[in-house]
Amino acid sequence: MHRRDAAAAKFSIGTISLRPYVGGTSETAMTETTASAAKGFSWRLPIIIALCGCTISVLTFGPRSSLGFFLTPLSQANGWGRDVFALSLALQNLIWGLGQPFAGAIADKFGAPRVLSVGVVLYALGLYLTASATTPMMSHLSAGVLIGLGLSGSAVPMVIGALGKLLPESWRYIAFGAVTAAGSFGQFLFSPIAVYMMVDYGWQQTLVVFSGILLLVIPLSMMLIAPRKPAGAPATLAPQSLKHALSEAFSHRSYVLLVIGFFTCGFQLAFVTVHLPSYLADRGLSAEVGGWTLAIIGLFNIVGSLGSGWLATFLPKRYILSFIYFGRAISIAVFILVPASPAATLLFGAVTGILWLSTVPPTSGLVAVMFGTRWLTMLFGFAFFSHQVGGFLGVWLGGVLFESTGSYDIVWWLSVLFGVLSAIINLPIVEKPVQRLAPAVS
Repeated sequence: MHRRDAAAAKFSIGTISLRPYVGGTSETAMTETTASAAKGFSWRLPIIIALCGCTISVLTFGPRSSLGFFLTPLSQANGWGRDVFALSLALQNLIWGLGQPFAGAIADKFGAPRVLSVGVVLYALGLYLTASATTPMMSHLSAGVLIGLGLSGSAVPMVIGALGKLLPESWRYIAFGAVTAAGSFGQFLFSPIAVYMMVDYGWQQTLVVFSGILLLVIPLSMMLIAPRKPAGAPATLAPQSLKHALSEAFSHRSYVLLVIGFFTCGFQLAFVTVHLPSYLADRGLSAEVGGWTLAIIGLFNIVGSLGSGWLATFLPKRYILSFIYFGRAISIAVFILVPASPAATLLFGAVTGILWLSTVPPTSGLVAVMFGTRWLTMLFGFAFFSHQVGGFLGVWLGGVLFESTGSYDIVWWLSVLFGVLSAIINLPIVEKPVQRLAPAVS
C-alpha cells in the first residue's frame, strides 16, 4: 500500500485509531487487514460502533431508572403499601441478575444482536403490562419477571460484552465508560420526562409511551453484528469452552473478590433509585426535587463513568474501585446526617453521580484483563448477578423496613457499611491475565 493510501485509510485522535475495524474476537490485539481497512464501510469505524452502543444504553437504562417515580402513584391507585411494588422491583433486580449470565453466554456464542432484540421486546411488554397491573401478582409478573428478563438481554452488560469483542483494546475502556455514561444520560433524560408526563398524561400512559420508545433498540442492535473473520487472517488461540471458562473464573481468587465487592454497588444503586423520591417526600421535599436529584445523578455520572474509563487505561483498577466504594460510604453518611433541604439533596445527587456507575468500567475491565473477551459477557454477567442480588436486597429491605419501622434509616446505614467493606475487598485483587495450564477444549 502506498503512503498516500495508508493515510487515507487511517486517522487518529491521540492514540486512538479511527480506521474501519474488520476483526472478530481475539484474546490479544484485534486483527486488521490493510486492504479491507482501506475499503471498509464507514459504519465499521470504532467510534460509530461505540455510538450505537451508547444509544442503546440511553434507551434501555432511561425507563428503568425512572420506575421509582411510579412507586407512590401505582401503590395509591391500587391501595397497596410501598412494599408491594418495591417487591416487584426487587424481583426485577434479582431476575435480571439471574438471567444475565445465561443471556451473556448465549450472546457470546451466537451474537449480541439476537439477544438484544428479544430482551428489549420482553422489556417493552413488561412496561406495557405494568400500566394495567391491578393485583400484586400482576405487578410482580410484569414489573418483576418480564422487565427483569428483558433487562438481562438488553441492558448495559450486554452492550459492554458486544463492544469488548468488536473494538480494539485501545478503545475498550473508554468505550465501556462511554456506554455506562450513556446509561446515566438516559437517567438524566428520562427522570424529569417521567415526572412531567405523569402530571400531564398520567402514570399509565407514561409507561405505555416508554414501552414504545424501547423498540427503537431493535434496529440499532443490528449495528453490533460481529463481522466474519476475513479470509487469510492469522490464526488465533484455540477457543475456550464455556465449562473451562467457568472453572477458571471461579477458582480465581481475584475474580471472586471482584464479584463479592460488586454486591455493594447494586445494593446502593437500587435502593437510591427506587426509594429516594419517597424518602425525600417523607422529609418534606417536593417530587420535583426528587426528579431533578435523580437527573443530576445521571448527569454527573456521565463525568464519573467517562473519567473512570479513562483512568482505568493507566491506573490500577482495584484502587479506582476502592476509592469509589469508600467515597460512596462517606457521601451517604453525610447526606442522612445533615438537615433535609433542596440544596443538600442536589449536592448529594452530584457527588453520588460522580461515583454512581463509575464502578462498571474498572469492573468489566478487570474481567477482560484476567480472562480475555471470549466469554466476557458471561463472566461480567456473573459479577452483575452479585450486583443484582445486592439490588434485590436494597429495594426489598427498603420497602419492608419502611413498613415495619416507618423509616429508611437502617438501609441507609447498611449502605454505608457495605461501602466500607467493598472498599477493603477490592484492594487485594491481582490485575494480570490468568495463565492457562492446558489448551482449552472447544
